[in-house]
Amino acid sequence: MKEIRDIISAFDEAQKLGKQTALATVVHVDGSSYRRPGARMLITEDGQLTGAISGGCLEGDALRKALLVMMQQKSRLVTYDTNDEDDAKLGMGLGCNGIIQVLIEPVDISDQNNPIQFLKAIISKRQQNVLITLCSLQNKRDAQYGTCLLVSEDGSVSGDVPVSTDILTTDAKGALVSKHSSFKNYITENNNLTAFIELIKPPVSIVIIGAGNDAVPLVKMADILGWETTVVDGRADYAKKERFSSACKVLVSKPENVLDKLTVDDQTVFLLMTHNYNYDLAMLRTLLARKVAYIGSLGPRKKLDRMIDELKEEGASLTSEQLSTLYGPVGLDIGAETSEEIALSVLAEIKAVLSSKSGQFLRTGSDVIHSRSDLHVEQVDVRGQ
Repeated sequence: MKEIRDIISAFDEAQKLGKQTALATVVHVDGSSYRRPGARMLITEDGQLTGAISGGCLEGDALRKALLVMMQQKSRLVTYDTNDEDDAKLGMGLGCNGIIQVLIEPVDISDQNNPIQFLKAIISKRQQNVLITLCSLQNKRDAQYGTCLLVSEDGSVSGDVPVSTDILTTDAKGALVSKHSSFKNYITENNNLTAFIELIKPPVSIVIIGAGNDAVPLVKMADILGWETTVVDGRADYAKKERFSSACKVLVSKPENVLDKLTVDDQTVFLLMTHNYNYDLAMLRTLLARKVAYIGSLGPRKKLDRMIDELKEEGASLTSEQLSTLYGPVGLDIGAETSEEIALSVLAEIKAVLSSKSGQFLRTGSDVIHSRSDLHVEQVDVRGQ
């Protein structure tokens, strides 16, 4: 999401200066690549790049092709085959060994369905969205329709597509339910169109319960990641806006009132770190009454165990599902000592949990870093529909 926000900001600045722009998007990968489908990069006519489609090996060539796209005002699909000897030099710096499909679209501000407008709609509300991009992977000379349909969690649908809108909308809604992106090849009377059905989640919202000094590096690092941050404390002399980054929301609140002031969804996580046992206990009591993806507790294991025991003594019947959301001591075991190191450990654990990863050393893994099954293209015959 941070990349999308950066692209929008760069686009708005380019518009002020009257510059033409194009958007490059990784729409499919076969094999290994540095970036995955959904990686984006905005290119201006004077060569400014925002975002990335690789680790730096493809950007130069993509810039040259983007200039042609801007001149012709016609989308173009570019294939980078780092298995091929001629293209391999593009990926040698990263050891890439795959086929990367990149769609480059001119951004026509007169078109209300241009790709940047879709991205702006996505960040306008905190909700899940599915963005559909249509390409002809089989024949690059065919029309490349590009970013063309947006289906949002609130039921809104916008865009214009060359195949049945009902079919694409149904598949997009399926992605909202499954919470996974997918690829489908629609066989039509005239050609085959491959759809990148991309689920885009809202940014992680991290709620830090406790406005002590150790919360400061957490807020700074979360801001770098593009996460939304909220700091909550019952002490007004600690919960001061000026102590944290400008993007951070700061609340002074009693534990039982905190959730009334927040939007809690699948991407919302909580950290208990007030160094006040009673405040943390009251907050934990409130959180366990709601479905929360992650609750981290700073401090020793016995502190969290004691809080759980007290809640049970009060009559709380805690399910295994509720207990599975509790992480204490919080963070990954990286030998953290300072508040900055602890912040790194905690944020890494949160990312791992939300990505359903173990947080192990990559070198000890027995599989590829990114699942190849997620890139499977399903064949769908829509002739006559």
